[in-house]
Amino acid sequence: MDAWWRGVPGRYRRRSLLALPLVFIAAITVVDLLSPPDVHLGPLLVVAPAITASFAGARLTGVIGVVAVAAQVVIGVLHGGLGTVNHQSQIAALVAVSAIIVVYRRVQDRRTVEFTRVRSVFQTVQQVLMRPLPRRIGPLRVACRYLPAEDEAHMGGDLYAVARTKDATRLLIGDVRGSGLPAIGDAAVILGAFREAAHQHAGLPEVAAALEESFERHLAEESGAGPDRDERFVTALLLDVPDREPVARLTTCGHPPPVVLRDGAAGTLPSAGAAPPIGMGRLTGDAPPQCSFPLGVGDVLLLYTDGVTEARDRGGAFYPLVERLDHWPHGGAEALLTRLCDDLLGYAGGRLPDDAAMVAVERARPDDPAPDAR
Repeated sequence: MDAWWRGVPGRYRRRSLLALPLVFIAAITVVDLLSPPDVHLGPLLVVAPAITASFAGARLTGVIGVVAVAAQVVIGVLHGGLGTVNHQSQIAALVAVSAIIVVYRRVQDRRTVEFTRVRSVFQTVQQVLMRPLPRRIGPLRVACRYLPAEDEAHMGGDLYAVARTKDATRLLIGDVRGSGLPAIGDAAVILGAFREAAHQHAGLPEVAAALEESFERHLAEESGAGPDRDERFVTALLLDVPDREPVARLTTCGHPPPVVLRDGAAGTLPSAGAAPPIGMGRLTGDAPPQCSFPLGVGDVLLLYTDGVTEARDRGGAFYPLVERLDHWPHGGAEALLTRLCDDLLGYAGGRLPDDAAMVAVERARPDDPAPDAR
């Protein structure tokens, strides 16, 4: 039923909802006129503008308020006369409350416009920072999704990027701690550093060290870093997939491990150990480890941020990512993310507590045609 209602064009939904306060006005007026003289239902007419304010703007709310006041006047004329103190008080109270509702709705309309503008700026910045990933790069098919949290007042710092070297493809997925402009600024530093370091260093540990160095320099130069400097960090996962070897290399800096789908089964990849998140390496000084694992033709590797696994159902249970993937038929990277997004939103009731980014990588057959460009 909800899906059907969302499929109805907006103007028709609005007309259908508008019938509700009009029906309330008509019903209350008729029942009041048919009731004994000492029964007064006119004050209930305030429900009409209150309901309208929940789905319409200030102007339409004001129109419904005027209709409600007119109905109260009709009740007064036909039910004792407008000269009675009771009817005069009811009319005055209805006018005052309706006016308050209209003012409230107008303030909300202004805030909505301002919020839409701010969100548009955030979205533009994120689109500039996170360039769309190609659907085919080297021997890999790539798919990506970004699901924003329901709380749209706080933009997250989830990020992903890809870099093509001479004989390999390198990918980054990460999650900046925090939200809003500071998180986007931190994400910009990491993305810029990755796009440069991916071409300058032979191994992933060196790339991770370069990201750490750039982020540390960013925090040191930023005037606002101040007392919260130790609380700013980025979890990151770096992947290196050679063109001519059926393997992949992985370095993890405090990020959730990837999931591989192979031979109809899903499982979390073992690793050589995870380094601290970027920005916290200064606490240990340990070099980030690197591990290798097989990645053959037809294998699909899923990279994701913790917004996926931290989604909860109504009972508070976390989303069981591996268990869900283990029961799905293999359909390639694009089909996997399409189904995963639908299943994740359905599991969480349509609302995610945190932004979720996903990147699926599939090693294609050498003779597979490249998909159409985006």
